[in-house]
Amino acid sequence: MSREQYQVPTAPSYGAGYATQAGEDEGPAVTYLCGDCNSKVSLKKNDPIRCKECGHRVLYKERTKRMVQFEAR
Repeated sequence: MSREQYQVPTAPSYGAGYATQAGEDEGPAVTYLCGDCNSKVSLKKNDPIRCKECGHRVLYKERTKRMVQFEAR
C-alpha cells in the first residue's frame, strides 16, 4: 500500500449507553454509612470521600442484601 492510498483511522464510534463527554454519566451511586454520625451517604465515581452531614472522612460500605454462602470443610 502506498502513502497515497493510506487512510487515517477515525475515532471509534461508541454505542448507546456509553458516556461521550466527561461528567455526562459517572455510573451508579454506591451507598455508604458514615462512621461518626451513622447517616447514609451515596457517592459517585469522582465525589470526595466525605460525609455530607458532618464532614467525617471514614465511610463504611453497606452490607449486601444478597445471600452469601461459603462452603466450609
